[in-house]
Amino acid sequence: MTARRSASAAPAPAPARTRAATGSPSPAPRAGTPRGALSPKPRAGERSGRTGPELSAGARRGKLDLDPALVARARALAAQAGAPVVELARRHTTVSVERATLRLAGVTGADPDGTPWVNRLVDAVVADVGLGYGVALPVWHAMAEHGVTDPTLLAQKAAAGSVRFTIPTGRARRAAAAAARRAVAAGLRRIDQRRREREQLVRRYGDPPQRPGGISSPPDPPNRPWIYLIVATGDIYEDIPQAQAAAKAGADIIAVIRSTGQSLLDYVPEGATREGYAGTYATQENFRLMRAALDETSRELGRYIRLTNYASGLCMPEMAVLAGLERLDMMLNDSMYGILFRDINPIRTFVDQRFARQVHARAGIIINTGEDNYLTTADAVEAAHTVTVSQLLNEYFAHEAGLADWQIGLGHAFEINPDLPESFRLELAHALLARELFPDAPLKWMPPTKHMTGDIFRGNLLDGFFNLAGVMTGQSILLVGMMTEAIATPWLSDRDIALQNVKYVLNAAANLHEDFVPAPGGFIQRRAHQVLAEAVALLERIVDVGLLTAIGEGTFGIMRRPADGGRGLEGVAAKEADYYNPAIDLLEAHDE
Repeated sequence: MTARRSASAAPAPAPARTRAATGSPSPAPRAGTPRGALSPKPRAGERSGRTGPELSAGARRGKLDLDPALVARARALAAQAGAPVVELARRHTTVSVERATLRLAGVTGADPDGTPWVNRLVDAVVADVGLGYGVALPVWHAMAEHGVTDPTLLAQKAAAGSVRFTIPTGRARRAAAAAARRAVAAGLRRIDQRRREREQLVRRYGDPPQRPGGISSPPDPPNRPWIYLIVATGDIYEDIPQAQAAAKAGADIIAVIRSTGQSLLDYVPEGATREGYAGTYATQENFRLMRAALDETSRELGRYIRLTNYASGLCMPEMAVLAGLERLDMMLNDSMYGILFRDINPIRTFVDQRFARQVHARAGIIINTGEDNYLTTADAVEAAHTVTVSQLLNEYFAHEAGLADWQIGLGHAFEINPDLPESFRLELAHALLARELFPDAPLKWMPPTKHMTGDIFRGNLLDGFFNLAGVMTGQSILLVGMMTEAIATPWLSDRDIALQNVKYVLNAAANLHEDFVPAPGGFIQRRAHQVLAEAVALLERIVDVGLLTAIGEGTFGIMRRPADGGRGLEGVAAKEADYYNPAIDLLEAHDE
């Protein structure tokens, strides 16, 4: 997902779709009111912008007085829109899904040119038998035929041209399937062990107190959002001391931003890296080094410091596996980000995303979605409802893949033009709407970037308002905003000033969310109702045309991404009737 620069079970089937289920629409804006802006306060005798059937006061709840029937309809529509995409993902595989399966089975390392052995092995299988059967059967059948017990050694032989692959049948097929299943199961057991390690360390070192809808399961006593801070020097050995210093200065989560363009590499680089472009390459060794360093800092501070990286791009499933093996705690993983902002083929993305999220569910990893990015390209007021729609879709896809609510870190951002009258009230309405729609999700609240002008004093003030909105609306994860956004990669001193801003607001307004209750029928409630109603209307249209068509039409973030275009399509294959992947079988059996 777009780098924010710093210190360097499935829902029930949807009901039959009828317009009557939403009741009367919101009143249309009066003349002179732009679409997306709040309609004027209703005159005496007019309805206050509510949608859906009239319900008793007891049937409504929350600070925004949202209509439970309309909220339920929004989720049902998201399920209707998402279900065909899930079915599409079930019917296809990708080279990255198959490479991730081999990584679970223990294939490691790279050839002298830096090409990972998993890539060489999958490419050799595809050249002989295609991708549609998966790689497990031909690989473990070849291992038996050649007397090889190490799949990495087989990859080396295949790269040298000394192995040919076939699809086994009968007894040979059963033997290959059983051997592949044992190897992949061992990898999943390693991920299970890393999850248990995290749980033990949290119990030993303690966890920062967290707001309701938070990350602990069950959550600790609520107090404040977790502070999320980015490092991105390009050199993992420089990132480590910066990350440790950030944790000591108050950060609860450290995110290591990936090198620019890595999401478009169809392989995962190997080893520790010391050069990157506006970020540090995501590799298994870099994951290991940073996790070990933050474990040292956790012991010193007496609180567990979480580590974040990216499971997005053309290697999304592999990144998820490596994160699980190296005990990362959060991964940026959005259902549509790669499609919209990296022009990765939609089918490739949805297939890879489902597998990656199944691994995240197993590993106890929290995903962070990328709705904040929509608001850097589209207007944050006009497009507010598209953020809500994307959040609902991300929630549906996450639940379907086995993620629990506490693992679904839905994103949104403070990106309304500050020169717009009542901009802060609009931000509060949008932020509180997300909080009330997803009460048990660890919402990730992102700072202003689009309207940062280079005026550091104005930027620091905007970040203070952003921090205040996060406290007032009960956000779970607060990414530290930098006053030097739009100027350059921040200095460490910039980070320290930004952290002072965050800590002042969190201390001075720690429990202000208890007192912040919008006026009944007032500006904030009416704006939230309007955004929800617009989201439902958009979901109805998406159900009509299909999600892939809607993406192709530029519904999200204004980018048009057709299903037959984009990068990585050549790495997608429809599954044959005899397709076999033990990782998918084991992950889905565990979820059940």
